[in-house]
Amino acid sequence: MDSLYTAEALSTGAGRNGRTRTADGTLDLQLATPTSMGGDGNGANPEQLFAAGYAACFHSALQGVARRAKVDLGDSSVGARVSIGRNDDGEGFGLAVELEVTIPDLPHEQAQELADAAHRVCPYSNATRGNIPVTVTVTDD
Repeated sequence: MDSLYTAEALSTGAGRNGRTRTADGTLDLQLATPTSMGGDGNGANPEQLFAAGYAACFHSALQGVARRAKVDLGDSSVGARVSIGRNDDGEGFGLAVELEVTIPDLPHEQAQELADAAHRVCPYSNATRGNIPVTVTVTDD
């Protein structure tokens, strides 16, 4: 791969209950384990960061495929839900992602075609494909 950009971040403290900061200081967050996992929930967590990154990256991919198809996405949005749970074998944890794509001014079928195309080119989708379940749903809201 010919790298176009490299992000750098450092986690310090106690992992999920520590701090994470990007090398340029743009992102600097206190982390906390979610209450549903036994933590106090008083900070961001890796799943939130992954969800935010995936939603933004997928939305960019969607805009790119729409631009190439000469389609106006209007007031589109992409939401991401990232779930964490124990692996089926009970050893370790795994992730699952649900992406929700909304393109209000397009027919559902056309919106689905664009979402499917975005899923083929999005770097996050390419990184997760075959590794974790990712569901892409187009809503008509």
